[in-house]
Amino acid sequence: MSTSVRRPTPRAAAGLAARVAAGENPIGRARRVNRILRSLAEAYPAARCELDFRTPLDLAVATILSAQCTDERVNQVTPALFARHPTAADYAGADRTELEALIRPTGFYRNKTNSLIGLGAAVVERHGGELPATLDDLVKLPGIGRKTANVILGNAFDVPGITVDTHFGRLVRRWGWTAEEDPVKVEQTVGELVPRRDWTIVSHHVIFHGRRVCHARKPACGACTLASDCPAYGLGPTDPGAASALVKGPEREHLLALAGIVTDEAGR
Repeated sequence: MSTSVRRPTPRAAAGLAARVAAGENPIGRARRVNRILRSLAEAYPAARCELDFRTPLDLAVATILSAQCTDERVNQVTPALFARHPTAADYAGADRTELEALIRPTGFYRNKTNSLIGLGAAVVERHGGELPATLDDLVKLPGIGRKTANVILGNAFDVPGITVDTHFGRLVRRWGWTAEEDPVKVEQTVGELVPRRDWTIVSHHVIFHGRRVCHARKPACGACTLASDCPAYGLGPTDPGAASALVKGPEREHLLALAGIVTDEAGR
């Protein structure tokens, strides 16, 4: 393995962390945010919603199922589910036992069954069977909170929305974009830093980075292209070799190349 990119020195990393903790200059923060956004766009040019869907209703259902479950597992379950329940009326009138069996692999299947049946009934009764396309209407539906509503708006209706899941909240706090813990306040703060037109794609970029590089317990700091702009640099291993072993996902080789890390044919 070889590497050609300079990581921040301990002194430089400590200086950035101190500036952010003391209250970063708004102009400096804006420039740093923009650099991070450009780096994320280069790192994840194919970023998208990783849940498979055809219709807005499909996406609403898949997002409900994704709670405490991986997108990969949800995508294994939904083809049969969507074929059996193509409309809101189908969920409203679903046989509970059959529906529970279909979604059981996603976990918490009884509660999720309640949400899907309730969602179908509410969409039929309040919206004529068509999923609404506004935040206010969506969050009033069973099983749909603000995070889920923003996923639906951004990916099914092309209405910009910021999706604050656990990855997103963790990363923007590590980057010093906000210190807020409440998802709504995080959404509002980040919405002031990022152009509205970019809210949906930035959500994907941040979530992709959280799943692939900036892990909760052990971020791959030494293999991260955002290292020089991250006040949390050093939270994980900074050695390129140790860090590269932590990078996950289909973009791994691309991410390592951007970070200046060249691996051997075995990927080491």
